[in-house]
Amino acid sequence: MEKKISEIKKIMQAASVSELPAFIKIYGGDKRAGVTALVKKAEKKISDYHKELARTEKMKEFEKKYDSFSFICGIDEVGRGPLAGPVVAGAVILPKDCDILYLNDSKQLTEKKREELYQVIMDKAIATGLGFVQPERIDEINILQATYEAMREAVSKLEIVPDLLLNDAVTIPEITIRQVPIVKGDARSISIAAASIIAKVTRDRLMVECDKIYPEYGFAAHKGYGVKEHIDAIKKLGPTPIHRKSFIRNFV
Repeated sequence: MEKKISEIKKIMQAASVSELPAFIKIYGGDKRAGVTALVKKAEKKISDYHKELARTEKMKEFEKKYDSFSFICGIDEVGRGPLAGPVVAGAVILPKDCDILYLNDSKQLTEKKREELYQVIMDKAIATGLGFVQPERIDEINILQATYEAMREAVSKLEIVPDLLLNDAVTIPEITIRQVPIVKGDARSISIAAASIIAKVTRDRLMVECDKIYPEYGFAAHKGYGVKEHIDAIKKLGPTPIHRKSFIRNFV
């Protein structure tokens, strides 16, 4: 007796990528339109998976180039541009045989995907570190110096001392570890991408918590960036303690 299409659909949805070729072999001869569509969907899943493998492998270019180093650490920051909240830096040392897929510049990923990858990174990384510089300090030393400070803190929080840093575009002052600045590194290195993701998720979560304290400003939605609704709220209500005074001079 033939399986119902709904049953075959459940089998396909539950199958891992490695199980899909067997699914295609079993159901590829079924001429029902619904089953044919499921087989094509399975074939596309396999194709997409191999494309992602190739893309991820390409993003290991710098990790392979510097493979002689024992602990390669990716560094990135988020939150340079917002009018409120901290700048947050991430530092991640991935294992040499890292098999995490879908790592990319955090801005290119959906919130759901970032959250999923955050947990995978935290589970699989050899070491992670986070650095935070608050608005008062940003106003005191400027955003570039605050970014460097957050990066240095992130590196200092690692449980293992790296022997090479792959940085997103910058060279961090006052660090003796060898550094390799990579332009658009969060889209070209899995280590930097991983750092970008944990920094972004951490900062976004902080801004959601700030939204509970200052609900009139919409921090959960815009994460402190200068969208119209945020600027209007500043003009109407004035700044909060988490606003960067040096960033909002034109609005208050």
